[in-house]
Amino acid sequence: MFEPLYKPEEAHGIWVYLEQQAGKLEGVSLELLGKARELADQAKVRLTGALLGHKVGDLAKEAIACGADEVLVADDAVLSQYRTDPYARVVTQMVQDHKPDIFLLGATPDGRDLAGRLGVRLRTGLTADCTAMWLKEGTTLLEAQVTGFGGGITAVIECQYHRPQMATVRPGVFQAAEPDPARKGTVTPVVVKVPQEDQRVQVLERVTREGADITKAKVIIAGGRGIRGDWRLLEELAALLGGEIGATRVAVDEGWVGRDRQIGQTGLVTRPDLAICCGISGAIHFTVGVEKAAMIVSINTDREAEIFEHSDYGVVDDVFQVLPALIEELRKAAQT
Repeated sequence: MFEPLYKPEEAHGIWVYLEQQAGKLEGVSLELLGKARELADQAKVRLTGALLGHKVGDLAKEAIACGADEVLVADDAVLSQYRTDPYARVVTQMVQDHKPDIFLLGATPDGRDLAGRLGVRLRTGLTADCTAMWLKEGTTLLEAQVTGFGGGITAVIECQYHRPQMATVRPGVFQAAEPDPARKGTVTPVVVKVPQEDQRVQVLERVTREGADITKAKVIIAGGRGIRGDWRLLEELAALLGGEIGATRVAVDEGWVGRDRQIGQTGLVTRPDLAICCGISGAIHFTVGVEKAAMIVSINTDREAEIFEHSDYGVVDDVFQVLPALIEELRKAAQT
């Protein structure tokens, strides 16, 4: 086993990687600040944000308003677009200089890429895609919960001897804290030193696929195997309710809907005000992505379907009989 770069007794404080795109903090970073603030208050330690980019100083104020005590800002043109080598080098140096105890990152494409590289460079462990985390009573030891084997098991992982304790969390798992513009904090510039060999790659163009962010949807109409690829009624209902379409992994694997709509352990975690689940059996690898909804209504022909165990209301009937009647009533209500 590799020796850690620094020992637990040398470590102090909790860090959050403040991922940003085009001068805007990613939602998962704000969610992590909310959870990290709770952990920092429990442990009575400082919460620090690590912010990289170019001309991103104003984002430090937003992070402080959302719970950070300090934001370390690495601002340089070489960091204007995310690239693995310069970002990993700069963050590694920041960690070595300040020795955080816990370091949390969003499980986004860039966050996952960076976290894996940091784990190797810092000689520490990485708990990926956590669904819950807490501090072991009376300590600053992070206990992170992950699910595996399609949700069939739950494991609690600790990193006892190496620091920082690193974990990634998918968007939607935690609730973002309400910003407090009156909060005070410290903004600390970081000197960026990126050697020439890390500047050989240039980003000529960045192309992103535009799509709905169902983690922010207030209403989700979710479909599974039981809708047999026919989304017309679900889309009509979603339009009437101002909602978005969600799907199980089976529906995505069948090609019925894009992967950006997938809910669950290998998809997205959502917390809508209302989730209507249509033709979904209710396996745990789906329900972990919708269980935080304020209300869940499920429609399934199988009265023994597991989804009803997670629902506030259940309708034992054919989706294609229930939805037309529901849509008709909603239209009548809209006309009155």
